[in-house]
Amino acid sequence: MTPSVGTLDRAQPSGPWTRRASSAGVMVLGAIPLAGFLVWGVTRLCGTVVEARRERQPAAPEVPSARAVPKRWPGVASLPRAWHVSSAGVMVLGAIPLAAFLAWGVAHIYSTVVALVGGSEGIVMPWLVSFLLLWWVPLSWLERPRTAPPESRARLDALKVTVQIPVYNEDPDALRACLHSTLVQSRPVDRIRVVDDGSAYPDGSPMTYDDIRAELFERAAARRVEVTWDRTPNRGKRYAQMHVLADDDADVFVTLDSDSVLDSEAVAEGLKPFADPKITSVAGQVLVLNHAANLLARMTNLLYLPFTRGLRSAQSVLGRVTINSGTLAFYRARIVREAAGVYEREMFRGRPMQMNDDSMLTFYGLLAGDTVHQPSSLVFTLVPERPSHYLRQQMRWMRGTTVRHLWWLRYMPLHGVVFWSTVAEYVHIALGIAIPAVILADPGLRGHVGTLALAGVVIGTAMSYLMALRLFTVHRTDMRFHQTLLLFALAPVASVWRALVLRPMYFYAMATCHHVNRWGTRAGIEVTRGGHENVAGKGIPVPS
Repeated sequence: MTPSVGTLDRAQPSGPWTRRASSAGVMVLGAIPLAGFLVWGVTRLCGTVVEARRERQPAAPEVPSARAVPKRWPGVASLPRAWHVSSAGVMVLGAIPLAAFLAWGVAHIYSTVVALVGGSEGIVMPWLVSFLLLWWVPLSWLERPRTAPPESRARLDALKVTVQIPVYNEDPDALRACLHSTLVQSRPVDRIRVVDDGSAYPDGSPMTYDDIRAELFERAAARRVEVTWDRTPNRGKRYAQMHVLADDDADVFVTLDSDSVLDSEAVAEGLKPFADPKITSVAGQVLVLNHAANLLARMTNLLYLPFTRGLRSAQSVLGRVTINSGTLAFYRARIVREAAGVYEREMFRGRPMQMNDDSMLTFYGLLAGDTVHQPSSLVFTLVPERPSHYLRQQMRWMRGTTVRHLWWLRYMPLHGVVFWSTVAEYVHIALGIAIPAVILADPGLRGHVGTLALAGVVIGTAMSYLMALRLFTVHRTDMRFHQTLLLFALAPVASVWRALVLRPMYFYAMATCHHVNRWGTRAGIEVTRGGHENVAGKGIPVPS
């Protein structure tokens, strides 16, 4: 939350600072009806755009096979579809707050000049720096799905693609849906390699998924897709991946989590960036599958956006995506094979690194070339529905990211985007602590806390709605328009959650980042596709 610059008078009885404070009040009052007008415009225009797109959208293409295969795997619920839509209306509506954001930055620069020339600098300069550190917000709106020129399509079609799916204590229904979605891709994959990392029920008996395995082999053979299914002792996700990828001769590896469902165009879209030989990895866009389960799941839709469609989109414009989602990512296979023996044995402070496998693979991609995000390669994933599960997952991600920050600062070029964006993130965190502390400590500024807080709330609300506009760039068959509007309305709630819950957690994660040798979740089946979570981590004895 960044305070408004228009309230920087230091209790002076008159002069330009006083007039500027009055002007800030007018701006705050004017922002309220403008925000309402923006929401109304979003609902009207985006509703029209999405409904029009729905009417024009073609049905999912059929995948040719050697013999007739039922369209749906028995026991698998209907798979959702999603499309990335580049709506001009959404872009125009996004430009309105972006223009206001730019005007706000100009006001900061002007105030800085005034302060430096004719008065006390105060904390204007730190405010300006904190604003400039949000460079990724406007840049993210420049991202577009990457396309392949016609002359490269034959080369992309010839790529041998292996999908690797590690499995550990997975809900059988979710696993069936995951495997089925892989088989019905519009661009067929060549090989599916499942590795069960020693799944077990709470009583220690093995969870073998025998029925699912038999069904997969039968249906894959009908579609001429090669399949392997191995069961290994529990050693962690990285070992499960390298158990098969270290010697696989594919051109492209696709890493897919077992609780995720691919859109039928996900592989076709995810391969398009590889038409550029400099690109080494591609991140898919992640959507929440169980989005209507409860308030936490709904809010997760929004909490993903600042990273997946904010920072990651901005990084993709520069070809420097730092973290792919393990949920769905594509890699040039040689990059992964060359890391065999090192990737699964990563250590930090003498402990084996059991988390952030996705960021490590992306790190290898960064060292070898460009890494991008493909917003049209879509995947649905199950997210936690209980606060305890959610917080454990977030803590794992935060600790792993902290370790990866250290790697970027050590190994990324000093003149590169990754190094300086990492520095910028920590400067931003420091300013987020220092600026409020200075305001509270300075008697001249302490009297303006209420005004500063109000201005910060207005700016924070505008920023949250700006990020939430991304909801309207994806059309989903499993989400009705009124549900999207409800999510959009909840945007400020997600921002409050991020400030009051996730930010303090991040500080704790930074201090305890050496706890990297435990996954923290999946002691039992944590989430089921049917919408019922494991109670207290005891596991659900679901027959396979």
